[in-house]
Amino acid sequence: MRTYFVAATQPNVGLTSVSLGLLRALQRRGLKVAFVKPVTKLTPDSEPSVLFSRNICKVATTPDPLPMGLVTQYVTDGKTDELLEDIVSLVMSSSKGDDVLVVEGMHADPSRAFIPRLSGDIARSLQADVVLVASGADADGIAQTQHMIAQVSRAGCTVVGVIFNRVAPGFDQAAASEQLSGVPIWGAIENNPALATPRTIDIARHLGAEIMIEGQIATRRVRDTVLAARSVSEVIARLKPGALVISAGDRDDVILATALAESNGTELAGLLLTHHSFISPRIERFGSRAFNSGLPVMRTDGDSYETAARISRLPLAVPQDDLSRMDKVIDNMAEHLDGDAICAGLEHAVSTRMSPPAFRYALIQKARAANKRIVLPEGEEPRTIRAAVICTQKEIAHCVLLGRRKVVQSVCESLGIELPDELEILEPDQVAQRYVAPMVELRKAKGLTPGQAQVALEDSVVLGTMMLAVGEVDGLVSGAVHTTASTVRPALQLIKTAPGSSIVSSCFFMLMPEQVLVYADCAINPDPSAPELAEIAKQSADSALAFGITPKVAMISYSTGSSGAGDDVEKVRAATELARTKWPDLVIDGPMQYDAATVREVAEQKAPGSSVAGQATVFVFPDLNTGNTTYKAVQRSANVVSVGPMLQGLRKPVNDLSRGALVDDIVFTIALTAIQAKAMALD
Repeated sequence: MRTYFVAATQPNVGLTSVSLGLLRALQRRGLKVAFVKPVTKLTPDSEPSVLFSRNICKVATTPDPLPMGLVTQYVTDGKTDELLEDIVSLVMSSSKGDDVLVVEGMHADPSRAFIPRLSGDIARSLQADVVLVASGADADGIAQTQHMIAQVSRAGCTVVGVIFNRVAPGFDQAAASEQLSGVPIWGAIENNPALATPRTIDIARHLGAEIMIEGQIATRRVRDTVLAARSVSEVIARLKPGALVISAGDRDDVILATALAESNGTELAGLLLTHHSFISPRIERFGSRAFNSGLPVMRTDGDSYETAARISRLPLAVPQDDLSRMDKVIDNMAEHLDGDAICAGLEHAVSTRMSPPAFRYALIQKARAANKRIVLPEGEEPRTIRAAVICTQKEIAHCVLLGRRKVVQSVCESLGIELPDELEILEPDQVAQRYVAPMVELRKAKGLTPGQAQVALEDSVVLGTMMLAVGEVDGLVSGAVHTTASTVRPALQLIKTAPGSSIVSSCFFMLMPEQVLVYADCAINPDPSAPELAEIAKQSADSALAFGITPKVAMISYSTGSSGAGDDVEKVRAATELARTKWPDLVIDGPMQYDAATVREVAEQKAPGSSVAGQATVFVFPDLNTGNTTYKAVQRSANVVSVGPMLQGLRKPVNDLSRGALVDDIVFTIALTAIQAKAMALD
């Protein structure tokens, strides 16, 4: 096991964020990674590094750290050797069987002069390589790093990499590398203002403000503070998404302008009243729509200038309960690290199990390489627009929004996002006519007339499906506001099934804590026959393989092997035999109970000698009732992310979304669709 000890060259360089970013970068490479923060200045159960490692990076074995008070006492009493034994025991007991261990060092503290020496002792005791986190804001960061490299070398350790965080614009990585005595730079991470946006609740806690109207205080984010010290016309120009308005309660004009902006769809961060003032009851009644729409309203003592100054001193650290923001911070760190440099020289046996970070990383990389054009019929829907913007900015796919440009631009303005020039928008009314003749040709056997085609093409999903049918786009994603039937029916009519397929099915990628599993069919076929079930098994195995998951297919039932009987069990047994006969290379077994498919101890008892039991990666359920219930139970009870449903068996990729889909769900589904499109083009 390779061990990296991550140390800061100076205070406030983002040690925790970079350490967890390194952890995720390693996970993305398919490695099993352990994480330890041996010492904390906080209480063991409130250390952010540990909480984020467990809850975001899903390293469940991360141990509680030793409190700094206890560590100081050990050092003061001359018991450093005993302390190191405790730390080594803590680390090793929580990292058995892992490929890499990431150890986050201690922050410098002038009141504890022993920290640099103890850090060296810990690194040596763990036989760890040292990774330095340095400031890239100015030349002092490079000089401090040079000094630290020399110190580490004198302490008998090796610096294997340097990560510069919060680098200034124009940071010259090549020049910096020349000054570091051959130590490679693993990453240079620029400030990203979008990741420094606190929630409104964080501002309220920092100020000790009284919450008068809670609204969406826990989810709205503060991008700007608007101090209402000038005329209301000056204030109006700054009432944009994410603005926190600071005003005395007697500024009725400002409060009304704030209420009007919120009522018009501008999602402000909140309204903060100073001088411990109130909103006039008459004004509150007049603006009741805004004050009941989610706008948080708070009040605090002090004047407006003093309050704004206090907000500017909000700590940079991400609060422990802001998992959404920290997840984005960690992702940003991982994306800016050089994975090849980090993994150079690592010798490990990569598990055949694909971890969720590795799956997500591979998904985005494969989608970028595919470079496909994906149409989004729900082009005026806010989540879809956000997803399209992200996919465009990250070059995941070339997205085509079907919608009215003015509406799309208006939604972007209300969301506070910039519409990239590269994002294509097609107005349905302006393009529908050119698909009438091709649609009539495709449906001539059904007697479709031009008039009927014209009416059908008023449905944006039908229009997008026709674009796919004639080859103008490579895939389609819909379902954020449409039903599954509305997405699938046009595909069956116009795209039809792929050669050799007799059924269209679906699968979900379930991002379990330690690996990704495939569940099928959980969305399309109510009660598939044995031949259909066999085909679903083959389709799902192929889908798993396409995304880097080694397919071991378990045909799920309420009975394992020959232990039970009944029509449902016999259907699964017959499907398993059909699949084995038709596709002899397919690793498949069934009927099998879920616990026998997943738990090795149960597998040894119920299905000894099975090549699937206890290690299944693809789960084929006997009917829609079982599949849909199981995937939702796992998703909600275990807080598991599910990506999909991805449709299988069509001639071209069409994928359906849940109507409760989050923006990230849509992004990943677009990526899935792009990868499918490339795979289908190669078949």
